[in-house]
Amino acid sequence: MTKYKVTLTPDERAGLEQLVAVGKAAARKLTHARILLLADTAGEERTDQEIADALGTSLPTISRARQRFVTEGIAAAVSPRPQPPRPDKVKIKGDVEQELIRVACSDPPQGRCRWTLCLLADELVALGLVAAVSRETVRQSLKKTRSGPGSSRPGASRREPAPSSSGGWRT
Repeated sequence: MTKYKVTLTPDERAGLEQLVAVGKAAARKLTHARILLLADTAGEERTDQEIADALGTSLPTISRARQRFVTEGIAAAVSPRPQPPRPDKVKIKGDVEQELIRVACSDPPQGRCRWTLCLLADELVALGLVAAVSRETVRQSLKKTRSGPGSSRPGASRREPAPSSSGGWRT
């Protein structure tokens, strides 16, 4: 494993010390600033294990902070990388959702008494509506449908309040 040597200029050191002294930044940013300050070769040189013990971090974190400082600079070493974009959470929508509901309301396949989530997922793939889909995705899509006995939206059966057996309070 290559060890990257951290050598801070006086301006960089002063900026990191100011950042740590103020303490009004993200915890990760402050930790990386402390790592760079302790790893600086201009002062007392410490091993990664000593830095890890002093700050309560892991050795790979120290190694990554050193590497990012040497290869990308101080701003990249202290600031977190942007997170990659998340995939779209809703995988079944629109026409595919309508087809799923149509299939779920139809008669089950031969030899089955009802549709299971796995059968519905396999049916969506067999129909060519999606390339691959998990049973959990099918469950979430079916769960969000609006009609159900507990819903207060139009089209759902409403529960009527039961009359009180005590006759109520009279004043």
